[in-house]
Amino acid sequence: MIYALFLIWVAASSSSAQQFYDPSDCSSDTSNQGSRYTCDSAQQPCRTFLVYRANQHFGHQNLLNISALFQVESDELLDLNNIASPLETLKRGREVLVPINCSCSGEYFQASLSYIVSERTSFPEIACGVFEGLLKSLTLLQENPSQGTDVETGVKLDVPLRCACPGGFARFNGVKYLVTYPILEGDGITPLSMKFSIAPEDLLAANHLEPKSTVYPNTTVLVPLKSDPVINLNVPDSPPPTPGFLPTITVEKTKNTKLRKLYIAGSVVGFFLIVVALLACGFYVKAVKKWKGERLQSFTDRNSVLSCSTARSSPRSGQTGRSSTNSCLSPDLLAGLKFSLYNYGIEDIKRATNDFNEDTNKIGEQVYKGLIDNESVMIKQMRCEDTRQVIDMHSKINHVNIVSLHGVCYGENDLAWSYLIFELPTNGCLRNCLSNQANRLSWRRRTQIAFDVATILNYLHYCIFPSYAHLSVNSRNIYVTSKWRAKLANIGSTLAVSASTMNDKVVTVNGLVAPQNPMNEAASVKVDVFAFGVVLLELISGKEAAQGTFLKDSIRFLGGGANEEGCFEQLRSFIDPSLKNEYLIAEALCLAVLAKACIEDDPLRRPSMDDILKVLGRMV
Repeated sequence: MIYALFLIWVAASSSSAQQFYDPSDCSSDTSNQGSRYTCDSAQQPCRTFLVYRANQHFGHQNLLNISALFQVESDELLDLNNIASPLETLKRGREVLVPINCSCSGEYFQASLSYIVSERTSFPEIACGVFEGLLKSLTLLQENPSQGTDVETGVKLDVPLRCACPGGFARFNGVKYLVTYPILEGDGITPLSMKFSIAPEDLLAANHLEPKSTVYPNTTVLVPLKSDPVINLNVPDSPPPTPGFLPTITVEKTKNTKLRKLYIAGSVVGFFLIVVALLACGFYVKAVKKWKGERLQSFTDRNSVLSCSTARSSPRSGQTGRSSTNSCLSPDLLAGLKFSLYNYGIEDIKRATNDFNEDTNKIGEQVYKGLIDNESVMIKQMRCEDTRQVIDMHSKINHVNIVSLHGVCYGENDLAWSYLIFELPTNGCLRNCLSNQANRLSWRRRTQIAFDVATILNYLHYCIFPSYAHLSVNSRNIYVTSKWRAKLANIGSTLAVSASTMNDKVVTVNGLVAPQNPMNEAASVKVDVFAFGVVLLELISGKEAAQGTFLKDSIRFLGGGANEEGCFEQLRSFIDPSLKNEYLIAEALCLAVLAKACIEDDPLRRPSMDDILKVLGRMV
C-alpha cells in the first residue's frame, strides 16, 4: 500500500515537474498558465537560484547592491559568480547567479522578498524594471492589493519571485535545481542551453514547450540542472535591460502634393470597394434565406417530424402490408421533444444497408452501417419500447461527445420493431482504431480520447437530472471522429438507466466483474468508473478487455513488491508496443495508476469522474 501511494506521488509530482511557459509580457494584466509556477502543498521547500543582470539604470551595478536587493550575503554571490570584490562595477547586462529559498505558498511556488520603494513609481516598473521580469506586475499587484496604481515613496511591498522546485519524477531523473531565467531580446532556447551546458530538449521539457518554440522578451523560463549552476560566459551575454523610455527624434514634415492626391484617390477607390462588398453580402444573405426557406418547405412536404406512422413487422420477416397510423411514441413524449428527427421510410433503410447485407454492412448485433444522402450512418434495429427510451434520452441531452441521433424509421408490419439512424464517425469504433496496425493510434490521441470519454461521463453523472449511468462503456461503444475526438454511443439503451433506479449488486463490465454494494444513485455511477478504467487499460496496452481478467492482472505490479526500476520496466512491457517509446513514461504511469484506482473492487474507493477529469486535464 505504501508503495502504491509512492507511485501515485511520483505520477502526480511528475505532472507538476513540467511547469508551463507563459509567453505574455511581464507587464500584461492577464494571468495565464505559467504566470506563476504551480506546486502541491505537500512539496518541501528547496534551495535554488535565479539569474539577475547588472543594471546601472536601477542602481544595481555591483554585487553589494544586488545582494541587498535579494537579501542575501554578498560573500555568497562572490563565490558563486567568481567575482573579486562586492564593489566591483559590473558590465551592463552581466548575468549574476543569485541563491534563493523557494517554497510552496498555497498552490504556487515563490521566493518571498520585501522591497521598499525609493521613489514614486508603478507596479510594472518594479516587476519588469527593478526585478527584470522575475515576476509579473499583476502578481505584484495581487500580493499588495491595498496599493493603488502608483506606488508612493517609502511603501514596503511583498515581492513573490517566480521559482520552482523539482518534483519527484524530475529528481528521479537527476534534476537538482530549476533556475529561473528572465528572457530578453536576443535570447533563445539554443543559446540558453549552451550557456548552461544542457540539452535543448531538457530545457523544452522543463517548460512544457514544443520543439522550435519561440520564447519572448520579458518572460521567464526554468533551466533544469543536474549539478550546481555555472554560467558559460563565453556565450555572448544578452543585451542589458532597456530603460523605461527612449529618446525621440523630431521628424520634419514634408509636403508632397502628388503623394497627397494618391492618398485621396486610394481612399475613394477603397470606399467604393467596401460599398460594393457590403451590397454583395446583402444579396448573398437574402439568397441564402430564400434557399433555406424553399428547402425547409420541401422537407416539410416530404417528411413529418417524428411522424406517428409506424410499420407492423421486421423488414426481414418477408411479410408485406399497409402502414398503420398507430404510434409507439406517446403524445406526451412527442410534445416534450426539443429537437427534430428525420422520419425515414423502410425503403430508405434497405437501400442504405444493401437490403441488410450481413457480409458488407453488419457491424454489430442488429447494427448496420450505410449511406444516406452520401453521409455515413449507423442503423440500429430496436424494439419499440426501447426506441422510445433512446429518443427520450437524446431529447434531454446535447453534448459534442455523444453520437448524434439523426432520424427514425418504423418497420413495415410489426409494431414491435423500429430503426434508429445515428451518425457514424469516420474512424469507426475505438476497438478497431486500437487494432489497426497500419494507422496506429498515437499516445497524444489516446490521452485526448480518454479525456473526451471522461468529459461525457462527467456530464451524464453530474450535469443532468436525474444523474444517468451508462453501464455499457467499452471500446466498441466509443467512436472516433476524423479529428480523432471520441464520441460515446448507446445513450438511452436498455442497459443504461437512471442512476437512481439500479438495485443489482454485481455488474459484469467488458469481461471483468465489477462488484457493487446495493445500488443507490452515488454507487451506480461507479459502474461507469470501473468500465472507464478498463477502457484506460485498453488505451495503454492496445489489448482488448474481452481477454477477461488479463488486463487487470497485468497491472498488479503497481500494488508494490517491485523496485522502482522493475516497476518502470513492467510498465513499458505492458504499454502497446506499436507506440515505440513515443510517449512520456510519467503520463503512462499516471494513466496506469488512475486505471488501477478505477477498477478497485470496492466501488466507494473508486474516484469520481470529476476527479478523473482533473487528472486527465493536465495531459491534454
